[in-house]
Amino acid sequence: MFTGIIESIGVIRELKKENDNLHITVSAPITHELKIDQSVSHNGVCLTVVGINNDEYTVTAIRETLDKTNLTDWKEGDAVNLERAMKLGDRLDGHIVQGHVDQTATCTAVENANGSWYYTFEYDPALHNITIEKGSITVNGVSLTVVNSHHSSFSVAIIPYTYEHTNFKDFQIGTRVNLEFDVIGKYVSRLHALTI
Repeated sequence: MFTGIIESIGVIRELKKENDNLHITVSAPITHELKIDQSVSHNGVCLTVVGINNDEYTVTAIRETLDKTNLTDWKEGDAVNLERAMKLGDRLDGHIVQGHVDQTATCTAVENANGSWYYTFEYDPALHNITIEKGSITVNGVSLTVVNSHHSSFSVAIIPYTYEHTNFKDFQIGTRVNLEFDVIGKYVSRLHALTI
């Protein structure tokens, strides 16, 4: 379980294919605090630490994860948003985030708003995921509030701190991102669909 509050930026150092799996080695300031078997969110994808070497650690993504996320777009040198699992008793500064990506979306607009930024994302509505105005959404692991919610798109407003301390500053039109929709909203939507 995560909160969507990014702790650190990591840099992808190596991508190694093995059968249908992808081993990802990341260099990060939090590496010395990690241990084998620990869950870490990488751009919103919960992955398990399988190896640690000095300031680098390795995680493995299987085919199911690769099919549902933007991990296949990753390149060596890319920056990734990192968050360790939430500790019980900590403040929930973001919202409840599972680290289970529902689908990807494409950035369709970036607007500099004189001190903040608006990003618009479009996603495939065929998977029946929804956003609501002022609801929660996780974009690349970052807990955000939805603005301009539409059937297959939404926008988020980014403050300078978030812009500087996440990989949002690297986004441009066409960038593919990971989305995790609000877990409570998903259950409500599912229950509603069953009663119709």
